[in-house]
Amino acid sequence: MKWFLRVVGVVLAVLVVAFLIFRTPDTDAAEMRAKYGAPPSQFVAIGDGVTAHLRDEGPRDAPAIILLHGSNADLHTWEPWVKGLSDSYRIVRFDQIGHGLTGPDPAHDYSLASFTSDIDEVADALGIESFFIGGNSMGGKHALAYASRYPERVRGLILVDAGGSPVRKVKQDDDEDSGGGNIGFTIARTPGINKIAEQITPRALIAQSLDQSVSIKSVVTEEAIDRYWELLRYPGNRAATMARFSTPYEVLTEEELTGIASPALILWGDEDRLIPVAAGEWIDQNLPNSQMIVYPGIGHLPQEEAPEATIADVRKWLDTIAQP
Repeated sequence: MKWFLRVVGVVLAVLVVAFLIFRTPDTDAAEMRAKYGAPPSQFVAIGDGVTAHLRDEGPRDAPAIILLHGSNADLHTWEPWVKGLSDSYRIVRFDQIGHGLTGPDPAHDYSLASFTSDIDEVADALGIESFFIGGNSMGGKHALAYASRYPERVRGLILVDAGGSPVRKVKQDDDEDSGGGNIGFTIARTPGINKIAEQITPRALIAQSLDQSVSIKSVVTEEAIDRYWELLRYPGNRAATMARFSTPYEVLTEEELTGIASPALILWGDEDRLIPVAAGEWIDQNLPNSQMIVYPGIGHLPQEEAPEATIADVRKWLDTIAQP
């Protein structure tokens, strides 16, 4: 028995030492705000203890567009579109709860209803009555849900490789919930391992996850990897990520989509390994007033992988419907 206890003690000691060596602590909130929250960033209280990190750019009297990032991303993913559209449109983007400099939800509520109500509160805080709403991946799902629940405020939808569809098969045994071949999302969905990932999050894991999400590898810069890695480790964000992925996946229904009267532009990368083109086609089939554009050789982040093409298509579409 003494021998057994000694072995157990040695194993525990090794595990503790390994944990201390490989542990990646949270980043410093003040340092992150200084690095990623400088002007034109704003920090706006939107209720329920949430202070949203947002950027509001472009002419204040121009048609407004609210852009929503995807899971484990942040508002910086829309930088190319802001540069390409803010001469003619008011572009608002914000870090959703559990992401970026907004940080975790004080109530730990990561339901679809919570995300959509935050969109409403951001618009209210900025005095925007009606707007176009766009989203990538998870953000696209939230944009669809918002348009279904708050139709009076939505002038149009821009969906970029959007989530929310029941069509989630990428290949056999892979789906959006499990990550569709993306190691970061797979870990976040795996019980036990995901708890370890709250404390041990190697930069190399983030680099691999980002690399698996895109086809245009020039998007995977050292700066981008650092941003994803550092903001994931913003205090509370890792725990929020695990809480989100442990929440039952809420699928949007055909009835919800067919009830959306707003015009919609659907943009998709044909090499998306996370959410397949078939999901976009399902959305296109069920929205009453939509058009879909598929980009060859592009992955999950068309707004970053094909900025010129997507900006041109968005501007062309907006110019036909965005009259005041």
